[in-house]
Amino acid sequence: MLVVEKPSDMKAHVGEEIGSSDWVTVDQAMINKFADATGDHQWIHVDVERAKTEMPGGKTIAHGFLTLSLIAGLAHQTHDITKRSRGINYGSDRVRFTAPVQVGSRVRLHQKLTKVEDIEGGVRMSFESKMEIEGQARPALVAETIALAYE
Repeated sequence: MLVVEKPSDMKAHVGEEIGSSDWVTVDQAMINKFADATGDHQWIHVDVERAKTEMPGGKTIAHGFLTLSLIAGLAHQTHDITKRSRGINYGSDRVRFTAPVQVGSRVRLHQKLTKVEDIEGGVRMSFESKMEIEGQARPALVAETIALAYE
């Protein structure tokens, strides 16, 4: 984990692999809650019995956007700015869902800091974010994620 004092201190770490989060298990309860929150109840995500016979591997898979949404919380485990007033998720660019996350899989976030730009009162940081799946070579997703941090 990268720990810095101020948002502007992140500039010294551009180009660095800044860390990986802990592993988190994507279980059916998490998938179902996400389906309820978004209204996306496609059977590949929520119908366990049908998935047993119709899905490769016989399991449901997490929504791609569920996997993407995990980045916000897991990023707190890759870096910490100890003296900031607030941080804001600014968005994502070039998001690609490169492998399905089967129910019961463990995933973790790995980030590389690619750019830090000054903004009024703080910085805009860009990260290469990969959501890795335990035991698989191909990540679940690769995205450029952007965050703001204020002094």
